[in-house]
Amino acid sequence: MRLAPRTLGMQLVAVTAAAVLVSNVAVAAWFELTTARQNEAQLMERVVDRAASAATLLAAIPPKARDAASDTMSTGVWNFDIRNGKDVRQPMTDEEAKLAARVRALLPKDEVRYPVSVSMRETVSPPADLRAGRRTPGPAIQFIVPITGDDQVIATFYRPAGTTWPVEIMAAALGAIIAASAAAAYFARRVTRPLSDLARAASVVAKGGPAPRLSETGPQDVRDAALAFNAMTDEVSRTLDSQRQLLSAVGHDLRTPITAMRISLEFVEDRELRDGLQKNLDELQELTEAVLSAARGTGGEVKRNVDLSALLESICADLDDLGEPVSCDVREEPSPLVCRPNEIRRAVRNLVENAVAYGRRASVSLSQDGASYEITVEDDGPGIPETEHARVFEPFVRLESSRNADTGGTGLGLTLVKAIAEGHGGGVTLENRPEGGLRARLRLPREAVAA
Repeated sequence: MRLAPRTLGMQLVAVTAAAVLVSNVAVAAWFELTTARQNEAQLMERVVDRAASAATLLAAIPPKARDAASDTMSTGVWNFDIRNGKDVRQPMTDEEAKLAARVRALLPKDEVRYPVSVSMRETVSPPADLRAGRRTPGPAIQFIVPITGDDQVIATFYRPAGTTWPVEIMAAALGAIIAASAAAAYFARRVTRPLSDLARAASVVAKGGPAPRLSETGPQDVRDAALAFNAMTDEVSRTLDSQRQLLSAVGHDLRTPITAMRISLEFVEDRELRDGLQKNLDELQELTEAVLSAARGTGGEVKRNVDLSALLESICADLDDLGEPVSCDVREEPSPLVCRPNEIRRAVRNLVENAVAYGRRASVSLSQDGASYEITVEDDGPGIPETEHARVFEPFVRLESSRNADTGGTGLGLTLVKAIAEGHGGGVTLENRPEGGLRARLRLPREAVAA
């Protein structure tokens, strides 16, 4: 499952939020580390002072009253005991030796008979009276300070549990992330909106619709892209218009000499010659009409809402009346489609006539797949090699090499079908049937494409 944001705007928001989060964590960690060091230094200062003060005070108390005094001085984090006996020196680490030296420096010089000993232990169970206060075992520092006589004060400090990060820091980090994400979303929208408009415009052009003009605003790079897109679509539109006008002009101009030749043909007395010339003129007339149809292409007719099922049934009925072997299997319920109906009629008729000409029969069916209709035309012919499926949609491509209109057509029928399909935001594909024959699929989206 894809969890990463897919749009550029969301990625900018995610990157900004991640940057704010990392920076806040880094600042909080630095603050916590610095504060922890300061607190540790202050804590050690108070611990050393308390140990030295307690030893000094107990040294001034009569020996018989020291046990009671030490019990009274014990608190939730301190425990004081009096031990009678000679000093037993224990090896100390450098840190323990430094603490011992600091305690010794605070004691009266004439009352210290033995060196101070410090022991830092990781896990220590507190005495019973401290356990009654529900203290759990934890790290402790034990000071052994010799006082008058053979008595020694054993002062044990139980370190409090470490504090978690303050709620204020986490709340501030969360607020900073939210504020930065909102600001990033606002600016990301301003930056990505022109890109989204560019993507939508490119999609409309890809589906055959006219390219909308893009607003040349935003960052310089985005403005340059919009400017280049507008210039490109203008040039493409001019080129297509010029091609259509050229083809239309050629087609119209060809009609005049063809008509004149037909009139002149009436004066030819040789019947065989006249029939041959008449056939050539018919082929030239058919080619001229095909060129004019290709020149008109798409866009010359206003789109309107029609019932695609009824449209297909009428096409099949017209061809059946002409004696063509055509069968029709369409949906019984209405199939609304916003389209240019005459162009759809022309495209379907071209497919059906090709199926009858090369496959002996044509079977037309209609199905709906998601948001699109699919018109299928099947025949029983030899099919088309798969390597030629894309090439047959090119203008004037005829797989029949004789160049005879009776067997190869003009080579513009499938070109026109493709132009009409793409002009409606759809497409057309060919495939060979496993049982033999060719299957043509004309896909048309139910939603109208801007035109």
